[in-house]
Amino acid sequence: MGGRKRGDFPRTLPEFYRRFSNEEACLRYLVETRWPDGFRCPACGSDNSHLLTTRRVWQCRGCRKQTSATAGTILHRTRLPLTAWFSAAYLMTSHKPGISALQLQRQLGLASFGTTWALLHKLRRAMVNPDRRKLTGTVEVDETWVGGKQAGLKGGRQRLGRKALLVAVAVERGDKTLGRLRLEVIPAASQETLGDFVARNIEPGSTVVSDAWTGYEALDPNAYTHEAISQAAMKRQGLEPDAVPGVHRVISNLKTWLRGTHHGVGADHLDYYLNEFVFRFNRRFYPMAGFATLLDLGTVQPPTPIAEILSPLSPESKSRRKGRSTGLTTRRFLIPADPVAADQSPVNDPFSVRVNQSPSLEAARASLEAVLDDPGTLSPSPRCSTLMRSNE
Repeated sequence: MGGRKRGDFPRTLPEFYRRFSNEEACLRYLVETRWPDGFRCPACGSDNSHLLTTRRVWQCRGCRKQTSATAGTILHRTRLPLTAWFSAAYLMTSHKPGISALQLQRQLGLASFGTTWALLHKLRRAMVNPDRRKLTGTVEVDETWVGGKQAGLKGGRQRLGRKALLVAVAVERGDKTLGRLRLEVIPAASQETLGDFVARNIEPGSTVVSDAWTGYEALDPNAYTHEAISQAAMKRQGLEPDAVPGVHRVISNLKTWLRGTHHGVGADHLDYYLNEFVFRFNRRFYPMAGFATLLDLGTVQPPTPIAEILSPLSPESKSRRKGRSTGLTTRRFLIPADPVAADQSPVNDPFSVRVNQSPSLEAARASLEAVLDDPGTLSPSPRCSTLMRSNE
């Protein structure tokens, strides 16, 4: 098999179903993506191998090691058909509002909601390119709370007792449209935290545009040109108080997507939903190419165990309470309940992070535990095997 050519991806849904109507077609595309220059043994590096067609694995003629196309990838040890994985990846990346686990389960005819939910989370973990470039040019930066409205809070900066999580946002400002985006959950809007976020995500020499929040005052003047715009001053001048309109547009789209497609998400998994939003936002002008990019990244990303997906911030924790977790119940950031203790708490250290000890999506957990006890529940319904052909 040769390597996959650049731009070789289905551009319409009928074309997708024609190209990937069976397991063999999916396997061939996956192999061409993972080994564009031909198969090489991961153990000895030899290119002298042969395919065992009955098991669909390559066996090295030198060291005799057997390797499958899915081994060591996000599809590692999957018992779902490749057609289900390919359909999920295509629908997830090409559909503008994304797709929820329940909707995907209905589309693919899978028997288990937990299996579908885990499949989507494995795909989300492959959506960050470890070698991605930093943002450049003029970049707008701001923060927002994700978690809904809450009564009894004073001002938008109060952290004490807040259930929502704080998310930092950075987006490139273009002449006619917005460029690339970065989103990240942060523990506080302090100078140390925001300075670290900017340094890791924005290329030195860029112009950083923000509001007049003091958290941005410590940006390195030798690395960035900082434009701090006071929204209060704009309001006094009779102008629309919007220092970073691009960021505010992104925040509005993000919250609409979380509420509309997923009807809210648990704080345990917010990071990975942010990864998905960034992935699709940065490819919004050519969403069909996201399918090929996701499969490409999926072949280089290590597999994620089910236990880590169920408890992403605390793999060692085995007890999980019912209910969707919030910024308070996750315990990922230590926020004291006593205002007096707040001054003596590690929360004032922006890098003081506690691991997550809370549950999320108890139904998915129960379903996945049932899957582990009964592997047969992983099999798709009879409709799944004919899904591809029925849509030609």
